[in-house]
Amino acid sequence: MKKILLLCTGLAALLFVACKQENEKPAIENEKTIIGTIESPVRHEPTEKVAYQMVNTKEWLAKNKTDEAYLKLVYAANRTDAANLKKMDSVIVPKDKSGDIEFYLPFPLEVKVLQDIHKIILFSYPTQTFVAYDKGRLVYTGPTNMGREKDPTPTGLFFTNWKAEETTSTFNDEWILKWNFNIENKLGVGFHQYTLPGYPASHSCLRLQEKDARYLYDWADEWVLEDNETVKVKGTPVIVFGSYDFKAPKPWLKLLDDPKALNISEEEIARVVKPFKDSIMIEQKKRADL
Repeated sequence: MKKILLLCTGLAALLFVACKQENEKPAIENEKTIIGTIESPVRHEPTEKVAYQMVNTKEWLAKNKTDEAYLKLVYAANRTDAANLKKMDSVIVPKDKSGDIEFYLPFPLEVKVLQDIHKIILFSYPTQTFVAYDKGRLVYTGPTNMGREKDPTPTGLFFTNWKAEETTSTFNDEWILKWNFNIENKLGVGFHQYTLPGYPASHSCLRLQEKDARYLYDWADEWVLEDNETVKVKGTPVIVFGSYDFKAPKPWLKLLDDPKALNISEEEIARVVKPFKDSIMIEQKKRADL
């Protein structure tokens, strides 16, 4: 009897310890542990106020060709990529390279009017930049080259639909488009990786650097089809807004005199989104119900 009592006591103690350990698991401090975009990520602001200078490209590259972080900022500032930067005689560069890219591009870090929208992508025609917001918080931003004057990118509200890691352009079957996400099926408009010469040059699509195209490719949602003819649920909302002055110098050259010249305010985004907000929320509810 004594042995049985000891055994039961020992078993109870083990169960108590196990339950105590289970109950003492460290609490999740915030939802960032599970969903990386719920909490704002840690960001590094530039140590000095953002300012730009014009430099000789060849000389600058000779000194900074191995500084990947600095190169990333300069590609973004000039709306270009590595291959095309080398072709430019001169480029603008940030004087202080210590900050994260979002501090050098025009979109605000938070937008209250977008707090109830799970995901949305905005493309600014006048600044040739894009941004992705999750519940009003900026999660990703970068440069783009949109439609040329002859073939402008249509503006307004779209939704991502189908995507393909590699596809062929409808304008020219020799053009291979990587990480393509279509937003306008009838017109064949989408965002994808392609060369960025540093000005609007596409045949209406939204060109991106490869790393940016891959990010949006994974981040945005595809549509859900009922059958081959019927869309059951649309994808992630995409708003293309503004216009580009093709007769004027490149807009980002204004940053030399005023680093805030291209800044896009919360109020401007609110005005852009307002006409489409109801449609966005209807489609968001359909996806949630699904």
